[in-house]
Parts: sequence; C-alpha cells; structure tokens
Amino acid sequence: MDGLLEREHELDAVRAAVTALRDERSGALVVVTGAAGLGKTSVLASVRESARAQGLLVLASRGGEQEQGSAFTVVRGLLRPLLESVGDDERDALLGGWNAIVGAALGVAPSRGAAPDPQGVRDGLDWVVTNLAYQRGPLVLVVDDAHWADAESLSWLAGFAGRVANLPVLLIVAYRPDELPDWADAFRGMAGDNGVTPLGLSALTPEAVDALVRRIYADDDDGAGEFGEPAAEPAATATDIDGIGGIDAERDFDPDLGPDDADLVGAFARDVWALTGGNPFETVELVAKARVRGIVPSDGSWIRLRELAAENTGSGLISRLRRLGSGPVRLARAVAVLGIATPVEQAADVACLGPAEADSAAERLRHERVLTGRQILEFVHPLIATSVYRSIPEEERTDLHDRAARRVLDAGRSPMVAARHWLEVPPRGDAQVVGQLREAAQLFMQSGAPETAQRCLARAVEEPPPVAERAHVLFELGCSTLLYDPAATADQLRMALDQPVIPTPLREEVSVRLAQSLAHSNSLAEAAGIMAEEAQRAEDPAVRLKMQVWQFMWGAFDAWEEGSEERSKRLAELAERLDADGDRSIAARYVLGLRAWDATVRGEPVDVALYYSDRALEGELRWAHPEWGFEVPVLTALVHMYGDRPQRALDLFVKGIKEYEEAGWRGAHLSFGHTILGYVHYRTGDLAEAEKEARYGLELANRVGVGTPVHWYAVGTLIAVLTARGATQEARGLADRYEFAAPYSNAVVFPDSQTVRGGLLLGLGEFVDAEAELSQAGARLDARGMRNPGWCGWQRGLAAACAGLGDLDRAREAAADQLQRAEHYGALSAIGAAMRAAGELEPDPRVRVTRLEEAAQILEQAPAPYERARGLYDLALARVAAGQDAAATADAFRRAATAADACSADGLAREAREHL
Repeated sequence: MDGLLEREHELDAVRAAVTALRDERSGALVVVTGAAGLGKTSVLASVRESARAQGLLVLASRGGEQEQGSAFTVVRGLLRPLLESVGDDERDALLGGWNAIVGAALGVAPSRGAAPDPQGVRDGLDWVVTNLAYQRGPLVLVVDDAHWADAESLSWLAGFAGRVANLPVLLIVAYRPDELPDWADAFRGMAGDNGVTPLGLSALTPEAVDALVRRIYADDDDGAGEFGEPAAEPAATATDIDGIGGIDAERDFDPDLGPDDADLVGAFARDVWALTGGNPFETVELVAKARVRGIVPSDGSWIRLRELAAENTGSGLISRLRRLGSGPVRLARAVAVLGIATPVEQAADVACLGPAEADSAAERLRHERVLTGRQILEFVHPLIATSVYRSIPEEERTDLHDRAARRVLDAGRSPMVAARHWLEVPPRGDAQVVGQLREAAQLFMQSGAPETAQRCLARAVEEPPPVAERAHVLFELGCSTLLYDPAATADQLRMALDQPVIPTPLREEVSVRLAQSLAHSNSLAEAAGIMAEEAQRAEDPAVRLKMQVWQFMWGAFDAWEEGSEERSKRLAELAERLDADGDRSIAARYVLGLRAWDATVRGEPVDVALYYSDRALEGELRWAHPEWGFEVPVLTALVHMYGDRPQRALDLFVKGIKEYEEAGWRGAHLSFGHTILGYVHYRTGDLAEAEKEARYGLELANRVGVGTPVHWYAVGTLIAVLTARGATQEARGLADRYEFAAPYSNAVVFPDSQTVRGGLLLGLGEFVDAEAELSQAGARLDARGMRNPGWCGWQRGLAAACAGLGDLDRAREAAADQLQRAEHYGALSAIGAAMRAAGELEPDPRVRVTRLEEAAQILEQAPAPYERARGLYDLALARVAAGQDAAATADAFRRAATAADACSADGLAREAREHL
C-alpha cells in the first residue's frame, strides 16, 4: 500500500478502517471520490490486498458503463461468485429463508410464486449480507465505479450503508461525483446521511509527477540505459494503471543520476505535468509510452511528448487504434460493446474474427496498453473503453449489439444479459427479439426490478410484436409499472384493450388490472364502472362473479360513491344467494367478506357482519394472492376487530403479515399490514404496541416514497394513537410534516382521516376547527351510508367540540344519535363508548354519575381497555361534580389511573393522578 504517491491520507484512513474491522469487528462506510484517472481503483486494490492479507473475507464488484441498465448487476457481482462456489446446503444456509426472494436477483435460484417487490429484495439482501458477515466474516465489500452501477444496486447500497456501523462489515465505494445519474439522489447523499466525509482524490502535484518520472526512467531491470535507449514497457495491471500502483520507490529510484541528467528530467517532468494536469492515469500512460518509444528528457522532448499525449485520449487514441489494423479495431469495438470481463472467444465471435486473428489482435492491443488479460479481456482503463465505444459508427454499433445479444444467448447466458444489447438495437419487427425481451422482463420482475422490466417491454412494444401478441405485450408492460406508476399502467392497458386481436380471457384480465390501476390512482368510480361492464359482458358465471367482486370492492373503497345504498342492496342479495347455495369458491368467499365489511360500516347488527365474516373464512383467504389481492382478507379481519373479537383479528393480521414477508411484499403491503395491526392494538387498548406498530408502518411507507396512499393510513393511525396517549403536540407536528389535512384521499381510509384530524384539533383545544372537520366528516359518511359509530366515532368528537363551544343542545343531539346507532349495531365497545359520550353531557351531576356508571359497566365487559379507562376518569370527574365524599372520588381516580396505565394511556394516567 506504500507505493502510491500522494495518497497517504486516503490509505491511512482505509488502513484504520480495515484494522478496526479485524480487531474490533467494527464496521464502517468508506467513500472514495474523484474524477476519472485519479487513482480510485488503485486505492481500492490496495484495500483488497491488505484486507485479504489480514484474513478478512473480501467481495468486490464494479459498475460498467454498458451494464448500467441491467438490474442488480453490481450486487450479483459481489455475491454470486461466493454463492456459486459453495455446495447447495451451505448456499441455503447463507441465504436462509430468503432464497425465494433474492435468488433470482442474485442469479442463483429462480423465484417462485408472486414476484417480490423491490423493498422485499432489498430487505433480503440486507439479511443475506448480514448473515454472511457473521458466518464467514468480518466482511469487506468493495464497489468500484459506482457511478455506473445499476439503479437497483445503488438503491440497495444507499440503504445498507446505514447499517454497516453496527455490523462486522466494511463497505467501500468509489465513484466519480460528477457522473452520478440524476436519479441517484439517495446514493449521492449516502455519505452525508451517515456522517462520513468522502476521501476526495486530487491530481498529483508537479513534485509527485517529477518523482514518478524519475522512478519509471530509472528502472534498469530490462537492461536499458538510464536515458539513452528505448526500454520494454513496464508491466502493469488494470487496477494499478488507474493510479500509479506497481511502482516501488526503493526498487525503481536510481540515486546515481548526474546533475545535468537531473535538470533535464526535472524539465521533462514539468512538461509531463503540464500535459496531463497531474492526472495519475494519464501521467503513467504518457511516461510509460514515452520510455517505450525512446523519448528521453531533452530540450526537444516537449514536441514529441505533446504528440504522444494526443494519442492517449479521445480522437488521438482512436487514430492510434486504427493504425493497428482492422483486426485490433474490430476486437476492441467488440469488447467495448460486450462490457466488463469479456471472454476472448465471445469477443472474437462478435468481431467476426477467427481464433488466430483474435489472439493476434489481442496481443497487439495489450502491447499498446489498450486491453489487458488473456482469456478474459478488459480495457486497461474505463476511459479507453468509453472512447472506443463512442467512436463506433452508429450503424456498426447497432450491428455489434445485435450480434452480442445473439452470442450471449448462444453461450447459454440469461436473456437478462442479452436484453441490454436488444435495447440498443433499432426496431426491426423481429418476433424473436420480442420473445427474448418478454422473457427478460419476466425474469426482471421475478428479481424485484419492475422498472428494468418496463424498459424491456417498452422496447418490445416498439419492435413491434406480431399483431396476435400485441395485446399480451401491452398487458405485461402495464403490469410492470403498477407498483410505481399506476397512471402509466392505465394508459398501457387501455391500449391493450384497443388492439384488434385480444382473446376474451386476456381482455378480462386486462380489465381487472386496468380497474386496479385506476383505483390506485384515486379513480375508484371509474374502476368500479369498468368491472360492472365486464360483469355484464361475461358469459361464464365464474368470470361474472369475479368481476362483481372487484366491482363491489372498488365501490366499497370509493369515499364519494354515488348509489351506495343500491350497491349494498345488490351485494346483500348476492351474498345471501351464494351462502344459501353453499358456494365456497374463492370468488364467493370474497363476496361474503365484502358483505361482512359492508354490514359493519353501515352499522347493521354485529351478528350479521360476524356471520358473513366467518363464512368468508371457511377456506383460505391469502393476503399475498397474486390474482385476488389483499383488500378483502384485510377487511374480513377488521370485521372481527370492530365486532369485539380482537384476538381473532390479531391472529389474522399476524398470519397475513407473515404471508407478505414470505412473498417478499415488504413495501406498501407490509406498511399497510403493520399500520392496521397498530390500529387493531389501538382499538383494543394496547396503546404502546399500537404506537410501535404504527411507527414501523410509517417507516416502511417512507421507504416506499413520500405521498403514497398508504401514508393516509400510517400517519392517521399514529396521530390517533399519539392523541390518545396525550402527545398532542407531537401529533400536530406529524400532521404538519405530512400535510395531513384537506384535500383528503378519495378512497375510504380507516381510521377516517378527517375524523382523526378533528380529534387532534379537539385535543389541542381548537374547538371551532374541530367542529368544522367533524361536521364535514359526518355529512360525508352519512351520505355514503356509513353510519356505524363503532367504525368511525365522529359524533363523539363532534359532541365534545360543540360542548367546548357552549352549544350543549347540539352536543347532546349528536351524542344521543351516536348511542342509538351503536345500540343498533350491538357491539359492547361501541355501546359503551356512546353511553360515555352521552353521560358526560347530562346536566344533572347525579344523573351524570349514574349514566357513566352504566357506561363503565358495559365497557368492563367489552375488549376496549382505553375506552374503559376514559370512562372511569369521566366517572371520577362526575363524582367530584356531584359532591361525593373525598375518599370515594380518590378511589375513582386511582382506578382510572390504574386502567390508564394498563393500556399505556400516559397522558390520561397523569391527569388522573393530579387529582389524588
């Protein structure tokens, strides 16, 4: 590591990180930055050498300009060689239970079942690397040329970097800051986000260039004179050419130079520095070539140096390459197209060279310091690769990519490898190309890389496909963007439906996905309408029922649905008929689940809702079903929560979340699962657990991206929990940060967003604004027929707001209406909460005590600990107002404080104890 000039600071920092990893198993992030040719690769090569010498496990990979568009290329380069070098049992142990999720991304196993989402793959990679570090580490991960890394690898690196400080992992990345893609914001901020100062490399000073020149020209190992005769070109590797590695000061420096020679060398070195600007790669290249060409330090060497420098970059390099002849040019261009680590046989095939011609061309390119390696060819430096690739005439370049795609497929490589070449070939109406791009897209989807799959399918559409296949390809294209761009999905699926040839089963499936994309874009009424049309068109009863399921579901989620009463009536009739027929198909059970949910939100008797929920669960309702979606299983589970069966609801949520995790659905789906699990804990009185789950749900939502639909659920649930725990200022800050206010989502959200905001304003004492929000929420929900106070208790909040404003008549009217609705629904938790709200507003203190005692008795029987604690506190206040003796009221406040402690209602517990 000591042979690199003017890199002592960087090498010391890296040395310290390697030592800390070895001795203390202390991980770290090291970032090396600099423009092309400043020696990043040499620094990283020194890291690898030092770490391996100390017995550490080193895994290395690098980005490639040609490979940048192929998902997980860099990650695969890090992990795949090790995973392929071990037996099946050891590989399974290293991958743990994540094989099905990350195996396709790593290229070691096909994905099974539903495609994992991108976050699921990133989480799986986190686990695999962490496991590897503990099982085989300490571990050093080295990523060079990260500015050319694929988007999926960069995304994972940016996230994993925040974990390494707590792991026996040293992560070292090097890149050119000015060449990071615009979309790499997370990676660009990686160092700063983790408190790391990048090691920025700079050009060599004139003094360092002087020393370098003297080292190279003083090397007499090959028998050449000091400065008189041409010498053989010094051996170098691709890594140490990037900087100045491979030159040892003690070995190469000749202390016996005479004073006249020394002066000439000094002037010569200054000329070199002036021509290269101190760029280490360009300096080494220029001096090494000057020595080989017999250019010696002299008064006239400047002109020859300048001519030689022009040959090392840009057009000069290309002109020099052309002078080598057709064979070397063709081989160099083939390697430029094929990219990193090109087998010589493959390059020869693409260049249309025979074995002998290819060997001869490779030898000449090695001699001219263009290529390195024998069986595996690489450019000496990426700068050369870039210059060669950009010099290829457009028509020839596309032909080379075409041949490259076919050769890699002939060699047994994956269509994923060929895909990047097809993307560079103009459309030619080739059905085989369409088939290869579709296959590659499917593999990318199974790898958790939908955006890369989308690029392949968009290119397949441009080919274009045969008429009979166009609808299929457009359907696949639409599905590829559903996770991150549902609006684009809708456009593509509409195009699929407009194709002249579209088989009926495909049209039905396209319509389902189109409705789904519209629903995810807040166009729920249109989604339900499309499904209604397909239901009318369907001749097969099973297909018709499937379309009705989706129609009813999107209608149920439409916050502004028109005709909801009619929809509910038709849903009830259909559910009753299917139940009477004993139909327990998955479609029938989805109908029964929707009927249970509709009965719940409309406030029908709880026994009706629970009956249909139980019938829906007479068979598996998978949360990670790739065809049927997760919505109805979630709604069916929530029916049990509202219906005072909390344990059943919790069991279903734990099972469903496990399904998400096993399927690799660890983005919005997992966020939704944990958020609503938090809501279940909130409703059933475990506020500490509710806050933990809601915070985790919000954390997962933030990883997916700000402003996603799941944020309405996550932020609303956490605000409700914080308000219940007395942390109203924190809840307000959360609401402000996420703009949790009107305009609200067009989809039905639970807990209802506007009601949650009204409750927060109420807790802050802002009665006017609270009354406005809660009145609007009530009008909207009543218009939709959503009248169950057990599902949404907006009336209780409105009564409190009106009371705070002195409008007691309206407050009592709202509370009485809530109680009447709750009694019709019949769940004890809803009845008890409504009785408490009504009891608080009794004008006679003694009657108030009686009413609140009745509410407390009901809540004692209900699985609603938080509501019970609130009721006991209100009862204690009522006893004080009624003038009851001090001992009785103190006992009432103690009971309230104990109940509040039991459900972690910290603010309520403090208030109760203040009265003791």
